[in-house]
Amino acid sequence: MPTGAPEDRYTAAPFVPERGGLAALREAAAGCRGCPLHGPATQTVFGAGDARARVMLVGEQPGDQEDRRGEPFVGPAGKLLDRALSDAGADPARAYVTNAVKHFKFTRAEPGKRRIHRAPTLREMTACGPWLAAEPAVEEPESIVVLGATAGKALLGSSFRVGRVRGTVLGEEIHGRPEKLVPTVHPSSVLRARDADRRAAYDGLVGDLRVAARRLA
Repeated sequence: MPTGAPEDRYTAAPFVPERGGLAALREAAAGCRGCPLHGPATQTVFGAGDARARVMLVGEQPGDQEDRRGEPFVGPAGKLLDRALSDAGADPARAYVTNAVKHFKFTRAEPGKRRIHRAPTLREMTACGPWLAAEPAVEEPESIVVLGATAGKALLGSSFRVGRVRGTVLGEEIHGRPEKLVPTVHPSSVLRARDADRRAAYDGLVGDLRVAARRLA
C-alpha cells in the first residue's frame, strides 16, 4: 500500500498470506506497509513462542527493546510477565506472545534523545487487525489472555474496560472464531505502580493469569 494512502484505507489485509503457518505469516509481516507506523520503526515485531501453544497472550505494541531486537516481550515488562506466568502455574516457554500492533510507535522530545512510547490509535489497531486475526487462526489457542486496555479494544471493541472484566473468562467471537478470553492488566502497569502498591498490583496480575492457567489444567 502506498504510504500516502488516505487513513481510511490503512490496512494490513493485502500483506497477509492466504495460506501457510506462523513462519509464512512472520515472513510476510516483515514487509507490511499497511499503515505509516512501519516508517519510523526499526522492524516488524511479530508474535513468538510455542507454535502449539494452548494460551496466547496479546499486549499493546512492541517497546523500544522489542523494536531493536525484533522479538515481543523481551524488555522489563516481558521479564515480569514471565515471572507472573510461572507464579500462576503456567510455563512461559509454552505460551505464545504477540501484540495488537506490530510496529513500535514513539516520539522523541529532541533529536537523538530516548524514544518515548505513544499509544496506538484505534485506526492503527484496526489496520493491524488482520495479523491479529491470522495468529489465533493458525495457533488455535484454548485461551487468549488480553493484556491491558489497548489489546482489549483491538479484540473486543472501543467500549472495552479492563477493570470491569479482569480475571473473568469471556466467551466471544473474534474475527469469526469463538474464543475464550481472560482480560488482565498489562505488565507494564505493574512496573509503573508506586512502590507501596506494586506488590498488590503484581499479585492481581498473577491472580488473573491463574484463571487462564486453570483452564489448561
